[in-house]
Amino acid sequence: MNYITNIQKYSIHDGDGIRTTVFFKGCPLKCVWCHNPETQRFERELQYDKEKCIGCGACAKVCPQSAISMTEGKPVLDKSLCNLCGKCENYCPEGIRETVGEEYPVKELVKELMKDLMFYEQSGGGVTLSGGEVMAMSTEYVLEIAKALKKEEISLTIDTCGYVPYDKFEAVLPYVDTFLYDVKVMNPELHKKYIGVDNRLILENLVKLADAGARIYIRIPTVKEVNGNDENMKATIQFLKEHNIHPAQVNLLPYHNTGSSKYPKLDMEYKGTDLTAPTNEEMEGFVKLFQDEGFSNTRIGG
Repeated sequence: MNYITNIQKYSIHDGDGIRTTVFFKGCPLKCVWCHNPETQRFERELQYDKEKCIGCGACAKVCPQSAISMTEGKPVLDKSLCNLCGKCENYCPEGIRETVGEEYPVKELVKELMKDLMFYEQSGGGVTLSGGEVMAMSTEYVLEIAKALKKEEISLTIDTCGYVPYDKFEAVLPYVDTFLYDVKVMNPELHKKYIGVDNRLILENLVKLADAGARIYIRIPTVKEVNGNDENMKATIQFLKEHNIHPAQVNLLPYHNTGSSKYPKLDMEYKGTDLTAPTNEEMEGFVKLFQDEGFSNTRIGG
């Protein structure tokens, strides 16, 4: 199944102009600093804000599967019994329970995206498919969306980690205007430590996309303890130059922990507590490294 967690209107950080960004659920990576943990798992799930729970027990009373029990005045969910029917969500007086992940038929999704056509036209924007990892969804489903948007002459951007078989990219390439392509860490061992997999497939796909003539924005989430250093940035520059990759932009994205508060709601542990962002001076130094090597359209943020 292809599940969507959010359709974000009026987005200005996911490509050119004003965009509507669609966040898909499921990702093959496990970045320790992930700020959208609700998009990591491929299946639908229930999130619940324990801090705001008043312990009224309404959720336990209405659950038809008896999946919720009250322990020390707080509800406890047995996920093996829960079928995500949504009753606890509907009856919670505090509105702190939410089922994450919704199916959208292509026609229904495109109809929703078309509502912002005026903003796309006025700003040079369009639609961005993000995640999670949109390219890990059904190729047929993504391709159908891409073809429908192309028919409506709506610009399509795909935000990707690159960790999927290349034939998925090959299928959608004729319909995509820009790829926002994450290049997180050049050292394979560090990549595996902080991202969960090595980076070989990601870099191979980047080279193939560039050779195919794709318009690419390289995006580097920049974390001081991981890749926020001259060594990693110089290695990235060297790779791009060796493979004759000419990105339309290079975006250096300073680390932030704004998604850390989401983890307890999903019974997940945030493992990025010791991570920090480089200083503004350090970030500007990284920008200069790229610009001095000919990547003039390098900026902080994007």
